Amino acid sequence: MKVVVTVSDEYLGDILGDVNKRRGRVLGMNKVGDYQVVECEIPEAEIITYNIDLKALTQGDGTFTREFVRYEEVPANVAEKVIEQAKLDQANQQ
Repeated sequence: MKVVVTVSDEYLGDILGDVNKRRGRVLGMNKVGDYQVVECEIPEAEIITYNIDLKALTQGDGTFTREFVRYEEVPANVAEKVIEQAKLDQANQQ
């Protein structure tokens, strides 16, 4: 997903760290008035609760938009976790 985050300058470091934590890539940053506009790509699975998380990180000051860009292969370590969880879920249903 292409994600565009708009935040006050004071929260920029927190946002950049959070994007990296979510396996995201920062594509660019622009200053618009007192705000920073951060363009990045973040996997859909990592931004399901982003609205809540962004509000907590920025004390309600940050906003974002998202747009589908493309599909990508899931990294092997993430795929293994998903497969293991699916196996556990299936075993619990039986």
